Amino acid sequence: MAEQNALLLGGGFVPRYPQRPADGPELASVMDGLRRLLDAHAPFPALLLDDHWDVVDANAAVDGLLVGCAPELLEPPLNVIRLCLHPGGLAPRIRNLPTWRAHLRGQLDERIVRSGGDPGLLALREEAEALSPGAGQGPPPRPDPVVLLELEAGGLLRLFSVATRIENPQDVTLDGLHLETFVPADEATRAALSG
Repeated sequence: MAEQNALLLGGGFVPRYPQRPADGPELASVMDGLRRLLDAHAPFPALLLDDHWDVVDANAAVDGLLVGCAPELLEPPLNVIRLCLHPGGLAPRIRNLPTWRAHLRGQLDERIVRSGGDPGLLALREEAEALSPGAGQGPPPRPDPVVLLELEAGGLLRLFSVATRIENPQDVTLDGLHLETFVPADEATRAALSG
């Protein structure tokens, strides 16, 4: 929607889709519904992210994963790509960092193409490359059916993520949001997060 609006503006036309603030009254009922989804996913981590992987909201289960991260990385806007790849963030605790890094970079590259080269995403890709120079695209895929995040957090947590978007949004802000929920990939992780 943002790209369509930009094309319309470039042609001298009025944008088709409004872009309301996420904390404004017009989006309050939708944002409340999304917050309820975050909370309902507890005790497992869930985040509401914008198209630049900045955290809009998160459930309380996320806090336990962030223990030990550098305070400056947790200041708004908290960016998930930066947090995962930064040596002061989660990177030292991600056991399968080459695989997870390749996964994140692949998602970032796809979103850059889809957005037509969004400058913010291009800058984020440069930052991601600077945080792990020469890392390449990562190892060949493992035989797991999904890409796992293997994170040391008081024991090894093995999680896969599910991204959900709003169907047929009529607002640029809502179009850019996605809910990222993390699901235990094994019983040990389920028990650790449920306890």
